[in-house]
Amino acid sequence: MKQRGEQVPNDQGKKRDNQKLFHGRTCVQGSAWIIRSAAGDRVKRIALWMLALILVAGFVRAGFWQSGRADEKEALLARAAQVLAERRPVPLEQARQAMPAWVQLEGRFLEVPPLRLDNQRRGERVGVQVYRAFETQQGQRLVVDLGWRPLPGDRSLPAESPPREGTLSLPGLLVPPPSAGFAIGPALSPAPDGGWLALRLDAPGLRTALGRPSDTAQPQVLDSAVLRLDPAIPLGYERDLDLLPNTLPPEKHRGYALQWFGFAAGLLLLSLYLQVRRP
Repeated sequence: MKQRGEQVPNDQGKKRDNQKLFHGRTCVQGSAWIIRSAAGDRVKRIALWMLALILVAGFVRAGFWQSGRADEKEALLARAAQVLAERRPVPLEQARQAMPAWVQLEGRFLEVPPLRLDNQRRGERVGVQVYRAFETQQGQRLVVDLGWRPLPGDRSLPAESPPREGTLSLPGLLVPPPSAGFAIGPALSPAPDGGWLALRLDAPGLRTALGRPSDTAQPQVLDSAVLRLDPAIPLGYERDLDLLPNTLPPEKHRGYALQWFGFAAGLLLLSLYLQVRRP
């Protein structure tokens, strides 16, 4: 029972104070969460921009590589057209420094197993390119492209006759080996007839195909050049002097370059659009 003049505790004031304290703590906690969330969003945005820029740089690099390959092949074809128009033989050492070059080599075929390059196409047909080891009168060894042979449905390798004997004079175009592409698996594998079946022509594979040095002298092994025989010579199989068989022509490289540049521009524009429309 309350006495007259006794003060009643102000419970409502305490409640208001408690509410202010509670809401004050809640606001502080909410502000801290908002700050952390904003910082996290900023980190994510920077990470995504870095990823986008790395991809754009990669696409641009791929585009320039394709464009460069197109320029290289166009220069090669222009040089080959000039050489084939003149067909003026040059010494082998000089030709090695300025391939493609027209040469006339004197020498003999070696009694070593043939080398066949697999997965070669002529139109819709699939076959192998046949190579034989040749040694010049100066003791230089290189492989000679005898031409293309089709493969049957069971992919059995056709038999090769022994190389022509005696000293021969071989005219043709001296060129680098066919482009190896991506090196997947071993370059050479033994063929049933004792020869070699190649997935690509690299320097170690060419040295293997060129056989062991002769007993009389140490030959110079040319593992960075191939002699493409003049198609007019009655020797070997189907062949021509096309320098880009089973590979991309310059216009294909330029098309791929435009695609890579398009990917880079598209990704950059998409990243900018997403950044602008972000609330």
